[in-house]
Amino acid sequence: MKTSSRRTFLKTSCIGWLLGLSLIAKGNISPKLNPTPPETAGPFYPITPQKDKDFDLTQVDGKSSVATGRIIWIEGMVLDTSGKPIEDASVELWQANAAGRYNHPYDSNSAPLDKNFQGWAIVPSGEKGQFRFKTIMPGAYPASSSWMRPPHIHFKISKQGYVDLITQMYFPDNPLNERDRLLSRKSAEEQNLMIATRIGKDPEKFSYRLILQQE
Repeated sequence: MKTSSRRTFLKTSCIGWLLGLSLIAKGNISPKLNPTPPETAGPFYPITPQKDKDFDLTQVDGKSSVATGRIIWIEGMVLDTSGKPIEDASVELWQANAAGRYNHPYDSNSAPLDKNFQGWAIVPSGEKGQFRFKTIMPGAYPASSSWMRPPHIHFKISKQGYVDLITQMYFPDNPLNERDRLLSRKSAEEQNLMIATRIGKDPEKFSYRLILQQE
């Protein structure tokens, strides 16, 4: 490329780049968000019927006792790749109890079940794509003799017009994250999209975004 042409090309490219940044800053262009990485549902997707599937997993309807473990809150949003909130999406989650045991007939873990832990919930996202769950910090558990799964929560998000998303949310600063065979398969960017952000200590709160792709 001749020097004059190259200078013109670089000048035009620079102007276009700066114009793009200006439009984004002014809200005229929405930066595209990467969708939340999918993950396996795992072998313990809920199959045992239960009536109580509300946002509070720490107490089962009709029982006075609460679940064993450290109570946490999960506050999140369901968005599309343009950043637009998705209203009335089905937000489903399931997880192990504080001892690392799922309420599932195929879970052979010797850890005790917790009859006061709901373990599974389904709620719709709100008007601004928001959702909120009260639960307990899930325990780690052995996936094999050489693999401990870190604390995590499974999510399944569905909404007509969007690709269903099944993923797993991890907790920040847990040393088991670095050795997890599922999470370590992801790129650093993908891992960041799957690890929640701590936003409060008393009570302990975490924030999590779920980004869906359109069909």
